[in-house]
Amino acid sequence: MSSVSEGPFLSSSVPLLTPNHRYATLLTDDGVPVEAVYEPCTAGFGARGSGPGDAVADTPAIVVAHGFTGSVDRPAVRRAARVFSQRAAVITFSFRGHGRSGGRSTVGDREVLDLAAAVAWARTLGHVRVVTVGFSMGGSVVLRHGALYTEESEARDASVRVPVRERRTGEHLGAHSDAVVAVSSPARWYYRGTAPMRRLHWVVTRPSGRFVGRYGFRTRIATDDWDPVPLSPVEAVPHIAPAPLLLVHGDRDPYFPLDHPRMLARAAGEGGAELWLERGMGHAENAADDALLARIADWATGPPPA
Repeated sequence: MSSVSEGPFLSSSVPLLTPNHRYATLLTDDGVPVEAVYEPCTAGFGARGSGPGDAVADTPAIVVAHGFTGSVDRPAVRRAARVFSQRAAVITFSFRGHGRSGGRSTVGDREVLDLAAAVAWARTLGHVRVVTVGFSMGGSVVLRHGALYTEESEARDASVRVPVRERRTGEHLGAHSDAVVAVSSPARWYYRGTAPMRRLHWVVTRPSGRFVGRYGFRTRIATDDWDPVPLSPVEAVPHIAPAPLLLVHGDRDPYFPLDHPRMLARAAGEGGAELWLERGMGHAENAADDALLARIADWATGPPPA
């Protein structure tokens, strides 16, 4: 479903990464090059393998999907990877239009193909269990990916499970996640109910805003409207089961109030999702402290919920 070329990235972030890390450029189903980094597990069950090819089948992998304007080398993403790598191998990557990845950001639409390429790479490296953890925009992407890429859809036509408008992906083999974690995710598209979201819509929809996005936030944003409008997170959630789903949201999130995670939890149905409402937490990876990240990693690498 994707091709991989491997080698070092030339970046000021390289000193943050250890020699055991593995770098790659993944090619998505629609031909976009995506930068990615693999980090072996540093402790516990991962200590058996020092890197790819070293009996990693029993080591879970966590694939991290960052928020809008993030990238593989942002401090909050690197911090999350460091905490997660104490319990699992970790793949971080930059969504299209971000960092050194190609293409332009579609703010949650075609990004599902970027995530699928990263998950498939984790499986080619030998990992049997792969968990996706997404923050904000990345949270909406892991929810849509969880609905579109399933073990069931690898055996037969994925269109059985999802609306016609989403039949735009390539081969699904190996691209499904075994569990999904969405942190600070929106429930619905076009939400403008908070001042930060109104500013974000200005960045995405106005030429002057996209100029700021490109030169102020290193984020290249597509100019075309969604066509068709992608499956929304709340529409995607019912299709994720039987994969376990964890929803994490702060009660001080300035972007998305608590009706968003509650709407997602209701859409998942009884027993379909676990919901953590975090007291005092703000938004996404920047607000997730080490203790919360460790709890997320424990959930992701532990036995599936009963």
